[in-house]
Amino acid sequence: MMELMLLPGLAGYEDRVRRSLERRLDDIGIDSRSDRLGNLVADFPGEGPSVMLFTHMDQLGFIVRRIEADGLIRLERLGGVPERALAAQEVLICVGEGRDVPAIIANKSHHATTPTEKYQVVPYADLYVDAGFSSADEADGVGVRIGSPVVYAPSAVHLANGRVSGTSVDDRAGCAVLLEVARQLQQRRSGPPVHLAFTVQEEFNLRGALPLAQSLEPDIGIQIDLALATDTPDMDARGDVALGGGPAMSLYSFHGRGTLNGIIPHPAMVHLFETVAQTIGIPLQRSAQTGILTDLSYVQYVGDGVASIDMCYPMRYSHSARELCDVNDLVSLSELLTAALAQIGPNFSLSRDDYT
Repeated sequence: MMELMLLPGLAGYEDRVRRSLERRLDDIGIDSRSDRLGNLVADFPGEGPSVMLFTHMDQLGFIVRRIEADGLIRLERLGGVPERALAAQEVLICVGEGRDVPAIIANKSHHATTPTEKYQVVPYADLYVDAGFSSADEADGVGVRIGSPVVYAPSAVHLANGRVSGTSVDDRAGCAVLLEVARQLQQRRSGPPVHLAFTVQEEFNLRGALPLAQSLEPDIGIQIDLALATDTPDMDARGDVALGGGPAMSLYSFHGRGTLNGIIPHPAMVHLFETVAQTIGIPLQRSAQTGILTDLSYVQYVGDGVASIDMCYPMRYSHSARELCDVNDLVSLSELLTAALAQIGPNFSLSRDDYT
């Protein structure tokens, strides 16, 4: 996971992450394939309803919008980047492996700010990036151009009690979980057909998973992403999900703006994960949130409808430059997923009448 967090992979520019995941799958003897958009898929044959088990490998960030004559750079946001967390952040302008350009988002000198400015959030359009260039030609000379992808400077740090902080925990943590599930699937002797996928462009309007689902036509969709941890003072009214408390199951998600989309999970999947978690002794937390959206919301539309559920790991400080999760939750989530998949056989019912 830590190595994956250090790879830049802005939505639409995930290729470094994809190649790393492909190598990791190959190292454990698992063949994978990529589609035209860059989604990476490993297929495990079996019997029963087919499962699309997936997580996204991209991250949010920025696109270079303008390069000023003096070499300072203006950015456009890509994804849900919080403006209030941007000033003074380190970023990386991605021009190619071994050629990326470090820079900072400028923060007006404290000694020059007015009393009013000290308590204002600067709109992203007014911010600029300083890479040390003295001219636009100097920026162009090292490959920085309008359209260049920019991400938070990659970081991965071990904290106390098995906790990890850094960039793109969302969703390199999910990628790490699926790599472990892939190892377990490789060794199984029975179970359903599983299409294990790492998808692209989730942070940019949920683009990658839908064409993949249209191609695979799964019966079941299980998506891995974060659940908002609510065990900090600023979040305690939002729910009851604790870091280190085990994996979480989303019972309701709704974006509430923009796409106005979300997921109400299929009762067969809720029953499956509740039953398996109780059987193997893994605590299963429950989440219901407005403001959360994953690409599963579009996968659910495919064909006659896909029995869908978001399975999650608790995470703090979402979409900031320093997100935080507990590795123990990731381990438990991979165990729960592996055990749940083993219970999906030829007679597994997706009829709502069997669960309601």
